[in-house]
Amino acid sequence: MTFSVTYAPRDGGTACLRLAGELDMSTAPELNAAIDRLAADGHRHLLVDLSELTFCDSTGIAAFVRGDNRAAAEGGWLRVTGASGRVQRVLQVTGLSDVLRYDPDTPDPTSRTVP
Repeated sequence: MTFSVTYAPRDGGTACLRLAGELDMSTAPELNAAIDRLAADGHRHLLVDLSELTFCDSTGIAAFVRGDNRAAAEGGWLRVTGASGRVQRVLQVTGLSDVLRYDPDTPDPTSRTVP
């Protein structure tokens, strides 16, 4: 399966990203580039929907951490939701579910209120 990242900027410095496919060493640069574009456009709050992400390796985890660090440096945050199966397990084992305030019960990050 190929990887895709789509996003929709919203008002107030927020953007919603939806990842699909496999996030790994060959595809993480695409996520990093999307985060960089959104940050350059002034989006400091990133909501990332993982419901269609089927795989995530350590490079993908690093992309999430990098995105969260970049947003935090500007007073923002990166949050994830919708993961299942292996992706959810990776978030739990690495501790990112706590760091990124992962909420498995919110399939659509646009419906989520995050401080």
